[in-house]
This record gives sequence, C-alpha cells and structure tokens, in this order.
Amino acid sequence: MERAVRQRLSDKVSGHMVGVWLLVAEHLRLGTWDLLRSWSQASGERAEPRLAMQLVHEAAICTTGVRSDRTLTNRGGFELANGLPFVASDTAIHDLLASHTVENAIGLQVMLGKIRRAKGDYCGKVLAIDPHRMRSYSKRNMRMHAKKASGKPIKMAQTFWLLDADTHQPVCFTTATSSRTVPQVSPEILDLAEQILPPPQPSRLLLADTEYFSAELLDDVARRKGFEIIVPMPNTKALRTELQAISPHAFTPRWAGYATGKQPFEFKKRSQQHPYYQYIQRNGERPEQFSFKAYLSTTDADEVHALTHEYPKRWHIEEFFNANQELGWKRAGTMNLNIRYGQMTMALVAQAAIHQLRTRIGEPISSWDANHLAKDLFLALDGDVRVHHDTIIVTYYNAPNAQLLRSHYEKLPEKLQREHIDPRIPWLYNFKLDFRFR
Repeated sequence: MERAVRQRLSDKVSGHMVGVWLLVAEHLRLGTWDLLRSWSQASGERAEPRLAMQLVHEAAICTTGVRSDRTLTNRGGFELANGLPFVASDTAIHDLLASHTVENAIGLQVMLGKIRRAKGDYCGKVLAIDPHRMRSYSKRNMRMHAKKASGKPIKMAQTFWLLDADTHQPVCFTTATSSRTVPQVSPEILDLAEQILPPPQPSRLLLADTEYFSAELLDDVARRKGFEIIVPMPNTKALRTELQAISPHAFTPRWAGYATGKQPFEFKKRSQQHPYYQYIQRNGERPEQFSFKAYLSTTDADEVHALTHEYPKRWHIEEFFNANQELGWKRAGTMNLNIRYGQMTMALVAQAAIHQLRTRIGEPISSWDANHLAKDLFLALDGDVRVHHDTIIVTYYNAPNAQLLRSHYEKLPEKLQREHIDPRIPWLYNFKLDFRFR
C-alpha cells in the first residue's frame, strides 16, 4: 500500500475532489487517526484504520454506497486522502463494520466526546435530547412508525441524540431496534453523557419534547446526580380541564397576554419518591381567550427563565438534524446494529472535523448545510496533489475565500507545530501537508 500511494503521489494527481484534503489538516488537530486505530484495534501499518478513514470522508461528502465500481474511482485524490491507493469496495467496508461491535462504537464516541469537551465544543449546561427516526429499507419484519398521526406507518430506524443546546454540537447518540421505546433507551444516552461531560456545576438541564413525558424516565433523571429535565405534558382533555380550574390568582402576569404559574405535581395511582413541579404558562388577556400549556420538571426553578429562555433552545436539535442528517443519518439499510453504530459514529467523526473547518473558512460557506458543503466545496474544488521532498502539496485554483484559507492553511506544518501538533500524517506514511491557493 505504501509503495502504491507513494507512486501515485509522485505521478501527481489532478481532479475536482481535492477539497477533501482540507479535512486532513483538521484530522491532525482532532486526533482522528488515534481514534480510528483504537476503534479498529489494528496497528497503523494495516488497512483497517485507513478503511475507517474512507468511511469518515464518505460521510463528509454525503455519499452512500458509492465506491470503487462507481463514481469515487479516479475522481482526483479521494483515495489518497485516506492513505490508500484504491477505493475500498462495499464488501470490504461491510466486513470491516460487521467485525466491530456496538461497544467499540460507543467507546469511540466517548473518546471523541472527551476530545471535543477539551477543545471547548461543549458548555455542558443545557442539553437537548430527542429521537431521530429515519426510513429503513431493511427487509426484516419490524415495528413500523408513522411520522405524523395522519401518515402511513413505515419501517423506521431509531436513533436518539443528545445535543449541547448552547454550542449546537452533538454530544453523543445511541441507536436501537424500532421496537424499543424512549423511556427504555434514554438512560443509555444519559450514561454516555456522564462519561463525556465534566461533573456538572450546577446540574445540567435536559430539554425534551412530549414524547419523553414518562414517569419512568422522570424517575431515572431525578435519581441521577447532575441532571434535571423539563418536558411538556401531553395536551389531553383531562389536563386542559385541570388547568382551566386553577385559580387566576395562582398566575403571575409577566407581560401582556402572558402569565405563568408553578405548583407541585404528583402522578396519580403511582407512588412517588421524588418531588416534581408543574410549570404552567397562560396566554391571553381575557378569560374567554385563555389557553394553557403545562411542563413538568424535576427542579424547583424560576419557571419564567426556564420557559422563555432555556426551553426554546430545544429547537437547535431540530436545526442540527436538518443541516447535518445528510452525513449519514437520513436513511438506513441494514438493521445490523454493529454496522449501523459503526457507520453513524464515523459520520459523527466527520461532523467534528467539518465543524473545525467551519470555524476557519468564513461566511457564507461556514453556514452551509452538510449537503451544500459537500457539493460546492469538497466535490467542487479543482486542484492537484503532488509531493515535494517530504511534503504533500495540494494546490487549489478556484477556492472561495482564498485569502482567509491562505491565512489558515498555507505553511501548515509550521502552524501545526506552533499548536504543538506533529505535522506528519501517520496514515500517509509520515508525509507532511501544505496548501497553495492560486
């Protein structure tokens, strides 16, 4: 492999997929190679971690199953960025993922999360938790879900995500068969978060939607040190009747047409070991206009701050899905959980590297969604790849924001050394990397 890679580099490469090489610099800063070696449980001389790097880059360019016998071959440097002289086949990738367990993927998530925490990607104070279901094309018999109450149920692959609501960055995820419920899976993702995030000072606040309203889940959160939760209560007829019967004096007007109230809450027909608090917001000025919405929380906090400042941050997780699901979280084929966990975790590594790139590339490109970034940056830059002494030099001829990119990526080895990062690329046989913008 090394001889073949060196030969291809010495022959020079020209193409329009050289935009992926920008991520190589970010992998050095992120420590991607050590993560992939740990996950693959293989030495740096073997192919397995390089195949995993191919998976990371496939996620970055938002492709699914387009490999050696189709469009990634001979497109200009994609395979070399992975340290390979070829694009691995579907069978090779399938065998790689199938040979590693869910536990391996979870371990990779924890290590990645700790690195991102150290880099300041997480505040860790307010977290949004949400399920993300994608259509599955598996032939297996499984429980089906309807995205909307009026829609037809279809096969779905379930994932459950935790997002830092202040930085808008994913902390971790878990996946499961379509038969498992939110209360069953949620404790697993909270266990992961406890391993990744530092001890909370004060408690972390979880923001959830109505699907998480469950006495079982609330009890689990209340038992944990360092977690509190706010979840909307289902808008049932019985709840509306109860809220309408509350005395008007129990509400405090906050501004025109908006008042709030707070009261202790107990589940009916169920023993309760922890105190819960019901936050109620009332909209409307006159009694005939009143409408109510109730939330349940495990903490006796200021309901105005919680409902008007903190809870709206929950929508950032929906924005995250819309912007990044093309990386590998939009559709599912196999329901082999080893393969699903592995593939989705590689996409999580790609998202972390892309996030670092976004901080350097400038507007408007930094605000593009993943698909736009793949199409008009990673797959659109024309350039060439060649070797000069011990350094791979990537030259771009049509790079956007070239002056800004030049300040971040030209003379890259010197910049990395100033950041106390070894500029040698281990999966590219210790070549260094530099860029030119023409």
